[in-house]
Amino acid sequence: MTIRVQFFSQLKDVVRASELEMKLAEGTTAGQLLSELCDQYPRLRAWDRRLLFGAGVEFVDRDYVIKPGDEIAIMPPVQGG
Repeated sequence: MTIRVQFFSQLKDVVRASELEMKLAEGTTAGQLLSELCDQYPRLRAWDRRLLFGAGVEFVDRDYVIKPGDEIAIMPPVQGG
């Protein structure tokens, strides 16, 4: 299946893109997606424990099973001021 992965804030600099299209096996979780992205973009590992994931308009956990057509957002923690 093919999905779109969107990156926000400083993560856009890490992957040098605001979004990527990725081919994943059926049953891939958000955590497995992150692992694959970390293999391609090792600088993402520095953010690993702090990242938030969204599918559509909802935040999801790393065990979320990605569905065909999902748009997955990966973002650093929300900061306010």
